[in-house]
Amino acid sequence: MLEGVLALLGEYGNILPRYTGPRCLVERQVVGGCDLCAVSCPHEAVEIMGGVSIDPERCTGCGLCVQSCPTGALEYDLLPVLNMVRQQGEQSLPVACAQSGVGGEVLPCLGRVTVSAVVAAGGWDMPLTLLHGECHTCAVGGPDVPERLQSVVDSAQALRKVTGRPTRVNIRGAEAGETQAHHRVSRRGLFGALARQAREVVAHTIPESPLPFVDWSIPEERRPAEWLWRKKALRPAPAPTQPLPWPAPRIAPGCIDCPVCANVCPTSAIIRELDVSGTLTLHLDLQACTSCGACARSCPPQVISLESDFTEQDFGAPVLLYTKKVQE
Repeated sequence: MLEGVLALLGEYGNILPRYTGPRCLVERQVVGGCDLCAVSCPHEAVEIMGGVSIDPERCTGCGLCVQSCPTGALEYDLLPVLNMVRQQGEQSLPVACAQSGVGGEVLPCLGRVTVSAVVAAGGWDMPLTLLHGECHTCAVGGPDVPERLQSVVDSAQALRKVTGRPTRVNIRGAEAGETQAHHRVSRRGLFGALARQAREVVAHTIPESPLPFVDWSIPEERRPAEWLWRKKALRPAPAPTQPLPWPAPRIAPGCIDCPVCANVCPTSAIIRELDVSGTLTLHLDLQACTSCGACARSCPPQVISLESDFTEQDFGAPVLLYTKKVQE
């Protein structure tokens, strides 16, 4: 039903998130798998079967699947949202969804707001108001968008706490006097009248275009932009020895030298090497770690746990997790 609408909207339309299969816990065959993207989708657009596929006719581009993905397997370009946070923070304007009825640049849904955007607002020392419309009748997102947003803010504030400067953030619905009725989109409007109203509804929506595919042969591209920005925006910088709320693997005694942890890691954050002397080492690229827990869940002897004792200085170089002479 949305096919004609998407053609009408062009580059402002229903852009699907980029899917990077090697980052998906399902494709990595992690013990327990993952279905968070499918569970979070209010339109049953996400199907999981050996990987993730998204039905373009059902997807509304709300971003809730991206917001819930623990590894960056699903993602949108972060720069439009970050730029909106920066610009509207300077102008004391809210970051609003298209259904709020507020003029100016808007997001299709506040499901597009991720932890990095809230962390960045605090790094820039700018107040952040997240303004939503009537979520319980919205055809783009879903009724639980405010609740999901609060979870995003809570995660961001845990990171901001170590800087001593939390983000000043407020999540609320649009109030009388803020809305412009001709910008509102009801469920019936989206799937029925949206075709004739589309140009007006998205006139101020941020432009976007699909992200290029990740080149997995380049290790730096395996790092999801969401986590790179979380760290980059962590300003003022914490003290070098300050433990950060960035859970990452530690290996206790009992490792059986198998390659499972490195094989299931969705961002290649765990690096397994066997050198010519017969020494096995496991290093951690902390900047690439998304705290997904795939390594801990899949470890055969269950000797891996996620710990939050890593510090600012651990981001500077690979962290040695394990070493052992396995060959003479």
